[in-house]
Amino acid sequence: MKVSPDIFENTEVAYASKSNAELRKAQALFKLFGSPLLVNTGSAIANLALKLRLPVAPLFKYTVYNHFSGGETFKECKRTIAKLAESNIGVLLNYGVELKETDEDFDTALQKNIEAIDFSHKNKYIRAICVKPTSYGRFALFEKVQNKETLSAEETAQYERVRQRFDKVCQYAHDNEVVLYMDAEESWIQDALDELTNEMMYKYNRKKCYVYNTIQLYRWDRLNYLKTEVAEAKVQGYLYGAKLVRGAYMEKERERAKELGYKSPIHTNKKGVDTDFDEAVEFCLQNKESVYVCVASHNEHSNLLAMQQMDALHIARDTPHVVFSQLYGMGDNITFNLAKQGFNTAKYLPYGPVKDVIPYLIRRAQENTSVSGQTGRELTLINREIKRRG
Repeated sequence: MKVSPDIFENTEVAYASKSNAELRKAQALFKLFGSPLLVNTGSAIANLALKLRLPVAPLFKYTVYNHFSGGETFKECKRTIAKLAESNIGVLLNYGVELKETDEDFDTALQKNIEAIDFSHKNKYIRAICVKPTSYGRFALFEKVQNKETLSAEETAQYERVRQRFDKVCQYAHDNEVVLYMDAEESWIQDALDELTNEMMYKYNRKKCYVYNTIQLYRWDRLNYLKTEVAEAKVQGYLYGAKLVRGAYMEKERERAKELGYKSPIHTNKKGVDTDFDEAVEFCLQNKESVYVCVASHNEHSNLLAMQQMDALHIARDTPHVVFSQLYGMGDNITFNLAKQGFNTAKYLPYGPVKDVIPYLIRRAQENTSVSGQTGRELTLINREIKRRG
């Protein structure tokens, strides 16, 4: 069955799982996200409330948290996953806790990932566990490693513990046949994280692909990096896993480059980003024997192109080699219509205690306001479906 160019306009399929009340709630949230002033003011107030330990968690839970998160516990997540499974949509499970600093915090994050692997092993609709590498070690330590600075004895010991956490979670995932996606981070620590992730791929991706790296294509050097790493994986005899995204730190990257006087790692315009992203997708699909890919995008053109290329290359729509993913709470017109056409789809689903996930949700809200047209597109489709239902 040929993919229709207007596939993502079908709001009846996109919102079939949502009640009228849920649609109205989503409508209100995206109206809020349409105002950068309101988002930034609300984010500042939320951060202040967290610092002062004010009881704001219940307010967040029944508004932004429930819309963009799977739940605080696996029991709550299980209900969310089951509802998505009714439309044959899986999830990428992410323990959404950020910005920790102590070994105790890092060991807790590791244990949470281990528990998620145990949970995922029993649920076929969990396509992967997403791991934030900076939940395993200090940001400043990764920065020193990338800059090849001399580490103190204590820092050397710390970094060895970081490496051990990486290895432990990857081995446990491999032994339980659960896939891991390593998230991308800022460019000034990404090389250090790439090195660790590539070590894990070399070790555990021999027969099946259990470890993926995230490639941010808003960086002008990442397409060549991807091609080089895939070539190296072929020589070394392991499978390469690539989660392709455009990127999440554009403004921060440009500001830092300007402040420190080096060339920005970010493309100068959107066209360059889009071109590299689509070429990366095509490259991965053409190398499907040795590359597993997650097309993680809210760009409708890129998703349509990937669908059409899969059909042209006679790649089965439900192949485990290719997963399409969008954020939970967004991009339903893409995810649900992809699933309806038989493609392998998954929602990126953060979970965890409300107070710990709030920083992630704040960052997500701020990103939404900076992505041109994204919030407006979400709101247009929701309004259309509300009108269709009468």
